[in-house]
Amino acid sequence: MAEERKVEMREEFRKLMEEKLEEFSLNLCPGQIDQFYAYYELLIEWNKVMNLTSIVEMEDVVVKHFIDSLSLVKVISREAMGAMKVLDLGTGAGFPGIPLKIAFPDMRITLLDSLNKRIKFLNEVIGKLELSGVDAVHGRAEDYGRDSSYRETYDLCVSRAVAKLSTLLEYCTPFVKTGGYFISYKSEKAEEEIRQAKGALKLLGCRVETVEEFQLSGSDIGRTLIKIRKTEGTSKKYPRKAGLPSKEPL
Repeated sequence: MAEERKVEMREEFRKLMEEKLEEFSLNLCPGQIDQFYAYYELLIEWNKVMNLTSIVEMEDVVVKHFIDSLSLVKVISREAMGAMKVLDLGTGAGFPGIPLKIAFPDMRITLLDSLNKRIKFLNEVIGKLELSGVDAVHGRAEDYGRDSSYRETYDLCVSRAVAKLSTLLEYCTPFVKTGGYFISYKSEKAEEEIRQAKGALKLLGCRVETVEEFQLSGSDIGRTLIKIRKTEGTSKKYPRKAGLPSKEPL
């Protein structure tokens, strides 16, 4: 009976993913759907012993984590996505980086998080899903943003981290090449945050290019993607030392 239930759950998951992916006209092969299901199983299993997410129901995980992560296709073309070198800052349980890697296997991704126990989980996911071209790194943005191996080497930085836009700009833009992008996933309309971040945008050589507002598929949850283009190199003053970007936003 238990085996039958597992088969039913896998099929339920597959149908749910395919239905939700239609919104983005994304067609994933069966192997990619299987990777998402394996990721879901690992997330639920590890969540029993460590706090990875409060979202555990299958449909909620699919919509609020997987589909939400893939909503990046609303502001970055699919053609461009595959060739990009991407940093996911404050990745947590791997969002949006791992869903993006599954959907766009040629993307090269660094997952950066300050909690080592999350990195252990991410390495387990990377191994079980047999993902290549993705690294999980333990550390702080303030430190790695000054490291020449990481600084200004990425085409794109993404973050679902909960912080003010002005703070995220200081954390994220030092990683991005001139001409590249930082995209912030926000859970609500962001006009006020963008207004408050005008000073930070100017100091960090960036400009807002697109603000995409939408609702997550089949829900009443609002989402905003802020696409920010980096137009000039980042001053060596940034990022400031640990703690300052959040305590004293630019």
